[in-house]
Amino acid sequence: MTVVESIDPRTGQTVEVVAPETTGDDVARVCAAAADAAPALEALGRTGRARMLRLMADALEEDRETLVALTDRETALGAPRLGGELTRTTFQLRFFADVLDDGGYLEVTIDHAGATPMGPRPDLRRMLRPLGPVAVFGASNFPFAFSVSGGDTASALAAGCPVVVKAHESHPASSARQLAALRRGAEAAGAPAATVDAVFGRDAGVALVDDPHVDAVGFTGSVAGGRALHDRASLRPRPIPFYGELGALNALTVTPAAARERAVAIGEGLAASFTLGVGQFCTKPGLAFVPAGPDGDAVVAALAGRVRETAAAVMLNARTREGFASGVDALRGAAGVRVLVGPPVDPAAAAVAPVLLEADAGQVTEPMLEECFGPVLVVARYASSDELLAALAAVGPALTATVQTGDDDELAAPLLTHLTARAGRVVWNGYPTGVAVSWAMHHGGPYPATTAPLHTSVGAASIRRWLRPVSFQDVPSELLPAELRDEATDLPRRVDGRLVLGTPPAR
Repeated sequence: MTVVESIDPRTGQTVEVVAPETTGDDVARVCAAAADAAPALEALGRTGRARMLRLMADALEEDRETLVALTDRETALGAPRLGGELTRTTFQLRFFADVLDDGGYLEVTIDHAGATPMGPRPDLRRMLRPLGPVAVFGASNFPFAFSVSGGDTASALAAGCPVVVKAHESHPASSARQLAALRRGAEAAGAPAATVDAVFGRDAGVALVDDPHVDAVGFTGSVAGGRALHDRASLRPRPIPFYGELGALNALTVTPAAARERAVAIGEGLAASFTLGVGQFCTKPGLAFVPAGPDGDAVVAALAGRVRETAAAVMLNARTREGFASGVDALRGAAGVRVLVGPPVDPAAAAVAPVLLEADAGQVTEPMLEECFGPVLVVARYASSDELLAALAAVGPALTATVQTGDDDELAAPLLTHLTARAGRVVWNGYPTGVAVSWAMHHGGPYPATTAPLHTSVGAASIRRWLRPVSFQDVPSELLPAELRDEATDLPRRVDGRLVLGTPPAR
């Protein structure tokens, strides 16, 4: 029997055996139970599911001290960072409860029967309904916010979809503890026991994607792993949607005006951004375009100074550290690259130091355009706006694109036009690390950033992934879902072509 071990990345030692790997038969049993739970979860209604999400958040808060300590032992991310991430995670659960209270996510549309220029129209009523059981793959770098209790789980449960999580092997003990808290919240809300569950092991993850009871997949991870599972989901006898957040290079541009106005602040801010969390953010800036000349030199000097002051730190696991070492080796060996800060990475050492490299924008080559997960940044120096725009054209699609501009900046408009065509979020005079859970957030982008650029994995709109539209034609009112009846005035609806704003119920 193969077991799942909890490993301390600071020592590389196994601390405990968490569970046996989930067998194929057990995956089938868990997924069948999730399918059986789907009607009851939907029947809880928006109010019942909102209460469930809030109770789940409460249960996580009750376990806060234990969860933070346990997860730090498995990830080496530190108690302050993990405490903040757990706060974001409980906020996210409560945020989706608010989304349910609002009801606008359902896209309720009513066209009453009547005469039209095309002839008589039947009574038509449309809304979004849950897809069914959802498989969620947790990420290594966000053990709360993109894991068992994270955004994919919260949004799917809000939609009315039971969730089966493939727990990440980097934090299995934390995953099991989070699952227990979520199940306490579900039980307290009167939800079925199989509303949320988890499986362990890589083979279990593959079986999860293959299982006929699973109707959609949410994934956060590598391009290679995500693409393999995406293709598998597409080749099923009944293909299902696969919403993968994979990986891409997030570029940051400093205009000459910005460098002239605030070189030191930009250099120090950029250093903090690319080293945050040991560079293990999907939104980490990996390539920074900085103007040539004295103003750009001042940006790079401030950047290098702050990087030298940044201590080495432990990465999430040995595999991540080895990938970082390999990526840095490829960058250091690329033609035209100059090392500004950082020794070669020792993949056997527990801690890694940040690495800062430099090249001319006209010499940006393929290794510099690939994401390297970890604390490394390449600074590309450009001599003209034409050279900058030509270099940016070689950068592939990404989750984010960041611009540091100055007052009355002539590059602002052309940069915005270029970058909005290639990124899911354009960041202006800021830094891309950090994603707000909000109504307007979009965390996605064209492939390879994601497999589904129409959708987001963060924010209110992420619930749309787990829903499908259904139209009801001439269905008697008493048989309609409550939200489609004429008397349902507590949520936004479009009635006979006009938007009617409802008043959410008091909590």
